[in-house]
Amino acid sequence: MASKSEAEPMNEQVVANKYAAMRTELNQIYSKITELEMEVSEHSLVIDAIQPLDPSRKCYRMIGGVLVERTVKEVLPAVLRNKEGLEEVIARLNEALEKKKKELAEFEAKYKIRLRKSDNDVKDDSSKKEGSAQGVLVGPAGASES
Repeated sequence: MASKSEAEPMNEQVVANKYAAMRTELNQIYSKITELEMEVSEHSLVIDAIQPLDPSRKCYRMIGGVLVERTVKEVLPAVLRNKEGLEEVIARLNEALEKKKKELAEFEAKYKIRLRKSDNDVKDDSSKKEGSAQGVLVGPAGASES
C-alpha cells in the first residue's frame, strides 16, 4: 500500500506535465494560426496593390532572401497561389486546433482538472481595468479652449 500512495503523487505530476504540454501545444497552434493569418493579410495587401497595374510593369519579389525582378503578370499568380496555400494551411490548423481543444476538454474531464487564478492573474485583471484608456492622447492642461 505504501508504494501505491507514493505512486499517486508521481501520477499527479505526470498528469500535470501532460496537461501543461497539451496546453503548450494548443498555444503553439494558436500562435501559428495568428502568424499565418498575418501573412494572408500581407498577401491580400500586395494583391490589391498590384492587381490594377499594367501586367508588363516591372515588379520585384523576394524569393529566398533574394530580390528578383519580374513582371506583374508573373508575380500576381504566384502571390495568389501562395495566399490560397496559406488559407488551406490555416483551415487545417483550425481543424487540428478544434481536435486538440476536444482532447484537452476530455483530459480535463477525465482527471477533474480545474484551473485556479493565481494572485498574479488577479493583479493583472485590475491593471487592465486601470489601463483601459490606453492609446488616448490628451492635450496639455493649460491648452486654450477657443
